[in-house]
Amino acid sequence: MHLFFENVLQVLINLWTTSFKGLDQGTGSYELLPGVWDAIGTTTASCGNTIPSSFGQRPVNIATDAGRKASTADSWSFWLLYLGPVVLHNQFTKRVYYDHFVKFASLVMLCLEFEIKRSQIDVIRQGFAEWVEEFERLYYQYNPDRLSTCPLTIHALLHVADSIEWCGPAWAYWSFPTERYCNRIQPAIKSRRYPWACIDIYITDYAVLSIIKMNYDLGETLRMQGQLGSVGRKRFSHPSYQDCILLSPCRPYSSITQFHHDKIVVHFSTRFKTDVASIRQYYKRDQVEQWAKVRFTDDGDDIKAASMDGDSEDRRDVTYIRYDMLIDLNARHFNREEDLQKQQFYGQLQNIFVVRFPPTITIGQPTEELYILAGIRKCHDVKLKNGMRMPYYAKMGGYEVVDMSCVQCVVGRIKATQNHWAIVDRSGALQRSYYVCDDTSLAD
Repeated sequence: MHLFFENVLQVLINLWTTSFKGLDQGTGSYELLPGVWDAIGTTTASCGNTIPSSFGQRPVNIATDAGRKASTADSWSFWLLYLGPVVLHNQFTKRVYYDHFVKFASLVMLCLEFEIKRSQIDVIRQGFAEWVEEFERLYYQYNPDRLSTCPLTIHALLHVADSIEWCGPAWAYWSFPTERYCNRIQPAIKSRRYPWACIDIYITDYAVLSIIKMNYDLGETLRMQGQLGSVGRKRFSHPSYQDCILLSPCRPYSSITQFHHDKIVVHFSTRFKTDVASIRQYYKRDQVEQWAKVRFTDDGDDIKAASMDGDSEDRRDVTYIRYDMLIDLNARHFNREEDLQKQQFYGQLQNIFVVRFPPTITIGQPTEELYILAGIRKCHDVKLKNGMRMPYYAKMGGYEVVDMSCVQCVVGRIKATQNHWAIVDRSGALQRSYYVCDDTSLAD
């Protein structure tokens, strides 16, 4: 993986920023205009507040020497796959250089898929062969005096498909787990005279605690490095929603406005396929409360409700989400049968409601039921743009209440232009393999 992120990508950046072995751009026009790379570095650093910490370390200003030195292969991978296609869009004087970069990012994305079919290996092999040929045309320009633009790392791309064919997907043998594991055990070395004994004791103790966690289902109780500052916080869970846990603070029904009550009623009206008046007859305001945070189990995301989130200076936004809903394509045609189709939506999680709905025979609910609902401010008119087909939006839309089971994951955002935001969705079309350390959690 270092071949992609710390070799080939660095060659491209050095070429774009006039810092590649003293070469000019020859007959091409790939160099960025003065000030563009500095602006890209500033944009990269500024998106740290809108990228959840679960996505990786806070992005730095890659246009500075300090930022380049502080960047690791892990952070460069995130920049290549998610930030680069946004911040480089429309920055080159000729579109061909951006398209060439996006093709490289797309091939790397394919290499990072969790499962790779044999037919995809041929796509990777052919794709890198074409990419290298285009690299030679754009940067080498078939000029022997520019031979230094073709280092061995560019040629190595031609053998990536062979490595996958022989060894499997890249995640099966990349070096990230080894590097993280070394970083984990290094603080355990307390003695210069007996370093190996310190490591042995730490590894043994860690293994024992890991086995206890697995055997007795104590994953939440024995978190070895904490979990987002949630120790001692009030929690709520319910058998009907086994994949999520709500975390305090919790506020009573008196904190919920009439606007939100009306939206909840509309949700139940749609859910039970009845009129709003019938729902209001049984809906009890004092049986509603709201929570600040939802945690999805099985290594899922932690998502905060924006209405109850803090506003600290170093806060990293974890309120924007992707949620899926079934949409009736025949909703405007009353004489046609339902034609439900699942669609993806993006928005900001504003509220987390817990509603206890009383027994109501008329709507087919003979016993009291509990519902966990999500109040969401939608991203309006989301469109797929740039070479990676990432979702963009310009403004926020209306407010709606959906069942918490519709919420899929947290997403990040990048300020693409003055009026548009790009959405970073690691679970959608841009899904890839990424290394997650079992017990490492970063505070949001």
